[in-house]
Amino acid sequence: MVQRAVLETRASARRALRGWLTERAPEAGRGASPPLVLVALSGGADSLALAAAVAYEAPRVGLRPGAVVVDHGLQRESASVAAGAAEQAAALGLDPVHVERVRVEGERGEGPEAAARDARYAAFARVAGRTRAAAILTAHTRDDQAEQVLLALARGSGLRSIAGIPQRRPLPGSEGAIVLRPFLGERPAITRQTTLAACGELGLEYWRDPHNGDPVYARVRVRERVLPELERELGPGIAAALARSADLARDDADALDALAEETLEEIVEHAEAGIAVSLAALAANPPALRHRMIRTIARAEFGVQLSREHTLAVARLVTDWRGQGPIDVPGASVRRELGRLVFTAR
Repeated sequence: MVQRAVLETRASARRALRGWLTERAPEAGRGASPPLVLVALSGGADSLALAAAVAYEAPRVGLRPGAVVVDHGLQRESASVAAGAAEQAAALGLDPVHVERVRVEGERGEGPEAAARDARYAAFARVAGRTRAAAILTAHTRDDQAEQVLLALARGSGLRSIAGIPQRRPLPGSEGAIVLRPFLGERPAITRQTTLAACGELGLEYWRDPHNGDPVYARVRVRERVLPELERELGPGIAAALARSADLARDDADALDALAEETLEEIVEHAEAGIAVSLAALAANPPALRHRMIRTIARAEFGVQLSREHTLAVARLVTDWRGQGPIDVPGASVRRELGRLVFTAR
């Protein structure tokens, strides 16, 4: 019997791993042991299907596959779930397997999901540092992407948020490791239905997280109510269309961000206790680039993310100045001075 879902997950893992290896600096692996990649394994169907695919494909492309299991300690059985996931990883041939217990510190403004995510990715960075892992592989699917895009639209977010979950990004807090999401490739992206089928074809028992069915979480409501309703009212293929929109938005966002950074390199200059940018140069650019340059300065120089309200307040010093004084934003004070927009630390 042909295991179609297994073949699809393996092909997706193979393409992602090969593509990433091809782009790595050739000297990175010269004369060294195969790079270690760690699957972020929760024991759920998505991550278990990814673990099986990576265990099969990674050695064939010159990588050493392992796993990291994070125990959030949010449920009574969390320790046993983590131990079971670690046993499954070892049975699949992943080595090493690390179990990391974390403490979820309160709830951020975005809710308990965000607090748990922060703790999880901090654990990934610690384990990557200890093991010198080159990448952490997460099992986000096309369905996760569609949910992310809908949530971003509901919040009124900008292009970068609508671009959804990137297939690759640096792992914050690590020394050069990346987060790689093999199931978010474009040929085609893997769905949740595919991962469930792959586990069934391989005879793998997966854990059903009760949080994934709790409507207190916005993501669960999107998954269980909003997307099915859109499918009923607008026809099938909504999840695929939303994921495709994310891909298109990401291409545009990447291009605009790169153009903003290139422009800044030409017009930025150092000032006392901060930096300055030509008012004329900022005014000559369209709002999409002007606002990006303002946010880039705040992030790169002062380590803060400006809200749209703060960004627009700073931009008005350029395009709608009526004598208003310095604008205080998180981390910095911004003022007009001698034809320049000057940012100083607060």
